[in-house]
Amino acid sequence: CALPGRTGWTDEGHDTDRNRFQPATGTRRVLTLFVDFPDAPAADRPEPYAAHLAPAADWMSRASHGRLRLENTTLDRWIRMPADSTSYGFARGLTFEAHEKYLRDAVTAADPHADFSRYDMVHVVPARTATAIPFSPTYLHDPATPGITADGARLKWAVTFGQDMWRWGHKVAAHETAHTFGLPDLYSFTGATHQYAGGWDVMGHIAGHAPQYLGWHSWKLGWTSDAQVACLPAAGRRTVRLTPVERAGGTKIAVLRTGETTAYVAESRRAEGNDATACSTGVLVYRVDSATPTGEGPVRIMNANPTAAPPTGCTPLDLAAYAPGQSFTDPATGVRIDVIAGGRTGDMVRLRKG
Repeated sequence: CALPGRTGWTDEGHDTDRNRFQPATGTRRVLTLFVDFPDAPAADRPEPYAAHLAPAADWMSRASHGRLRLENTTLDRWIRMPADSTSYGFARGLTFEAHEKYLRDAVTAADPHADFSRYDMVHVVPARTATAIPFSPTYLHDPATPGITADGARLKWAVTFGQDMWRWGHKVAAHETAHTFGLPDLYSFTGATHQYAGGWDVMGHIAGHAPQYLGWHSWKLGWTSDAQVACLPAAGRRTVRLTPVERAGGTKIAVLRTGETTAYVAESRRAEGNDATACSTGVLVYRVDSATPTGEGPVRIMNANPTAAPPTGCTPLDLAAYAPGQSFTDPATGVRIDVIAGGRTGDMVRLRKG
């Protein structure tokens, strides 16, 4: 039931290009640099910046059930960039070349103070005075270009934070770092921003109420094993007991494959762990298409309760979870998913196809 990637970039396929993207398991060594600028000198110490982002490591360890460890080293000093903050062209539509120049300048300026060969990736954090650096893009190297080297090592992956880190908090690091693992954006680049996935995965709404990575993503990243996936690859039926994705162990997802690049997925969600503030609990059902590009809805949540009035702070799609007695059907593919039972330990679903 694993799907092949078809976009040539971040997508929902399991055949992740390990030259372009880094592994999401084991220990990944991160160096955090704090930068200021001639036109935006720092007005405070870097320690509060480090403290603001530090919870991301524990958050991702919890999300991965201990399969991923971010070992973060901070260079506790301001590194002065060689050019004004306004010269780097930070705006939506920032080009790869402009972004790489910004990162290269930061690495070059910090090189006398750090051995970059010791790290897998770099985080670059700007002073709060640098309002011309507003958002936080991920850097993924291009193997066809010379790229950035320091201390004899090529820098392949980085997150360059912007002022939006103060809005999103530490989970912006979880979102952006996951791009270096190959995950796409689940929010929409056009139209209603959270029309596809709502707040059900940090790759969608970073400040969503249930930001734990989807079970499909956990499988793609290697945090969930093949043995924890119940697959229905063709016509037939199968009953599956699902353990909540927020917990370790058990069967995590049930997958009904519907085409070369498409499948429906069912998983159990509970208001605990990274999802402690979830607006609804039960069985989450979603459609995956590994040929759909990032930002165009590669994952689309099916809403069990489209007419329900969400409580304050929640959106209609945040109430999408299916309860016992509810069913999802797709006549076009012959798919039916019935929620048979639910309780403290998880949910039981019956899959049918054809």
